[in-house]
Amino acid sequence: MTAPPVPTKTVPTPDAPPKDAARTGAKPTAAEARADAIERPPGLIRRLPTSGVAMVGIGIILFWTILAITAPLLPIDPPNKSDLASFANPGPSAAHWLGVDIKGRDILSRIIWGAQRVLTVAPLAALCAYLVGCPLGLLAGYYGGKVDAVVSRAGDVILSFPIIILYVILIATIGPSILNIMLAVVLASGPGVARIVRGLTLEQRHLDYVAAAELRRESALYIMFVELLPNCRGPLITDFCLRVGYTIITIGILGFLGLGLPPPDPDWGTMVKEGTTMISIRPHMSLFPAIAIVTLVLGFNLVADGLRELSLKD
Repeated sequence: MTAPPVPTKTVPTPDAPPKDAARTGAKPTAAEARADAIERPPGLIRRLPTSGVAMVGIGIILFWTILAITAPLLPIDPPNKSDLASFANPGPSAAHWLGVDIKGRDILSRIIWGAQRVLTVAPLAALCAYLVGCPLGLLAGYYGGKVDAVVSRAGDVILSFPIIILYVILIATIGPSILNIMLAVVLASGPGVARIVRGLTLEQRHLDYVAAAELRRESALYIMFVELLPNCRGPLITDFCLRVGYTIITIGILGFLGLGLPPPDPDWGTMVKEGTTMISIRPHMSLFPAIAIVTLVLGFNLVADGLRELSLKD
């Protein structure tokens, strides 16, 4: 008779950690960390260079940003300097590449200096709208019930007004200034941001990672701002770019209506309005500021389109 085989124990080697190492709290090896980094797809911002549309938009925005930053260094006239001698021939010339306006001021200089105001006020106003709308949307989507009803109904009241009329009423009431324009943008755009964040929160509210955070007894603030909000960043970044473009258009409309940035600060919308008095014989006075508005808004819209296309590929 042959003796039965003696059972052997499989002893794990140091180079082969158990597969549930992450579950038991063991630190993953360098190879596992590299594999995890390879499997995890890059973020939306990191994939932005792969979108040709977005890169064109970024190029346009960078063009205007560089002009705005280097305005004091460029060999151009001060934006409020009048050259009445050039008004006899206000069209583009060697001295004034884009011509002069009805007051003899260099149009190129005023467009470049006006870009400083636009690129400061529009993104900052949109950011302030997000700082107000995101917490309200998170509260409404996470808690629901009466909190959701109060936030949603208050937003519906504001959003029921035609947006341009609302801006005109607000600025005509509190007066045109940079701060008041930003306050008007926050009041008019905040409810829209809150509605978007609320919808995204409702989609994410009952997913597993939120339930896991609740089982860990995390606070509601932690769940809303650390768990929920980062997982909504893709659509919010896209909307932010679009909202900056809308704000640029709004600033231009308010300037055209005489409610824009106070003079003598160069304002693109005001420049378009002033040029309309001679638009039949000197169309360049309104055309060049209008092109500036269109191109900058186009840049932000192209970035938003690129981000949206990348998010749809996820």
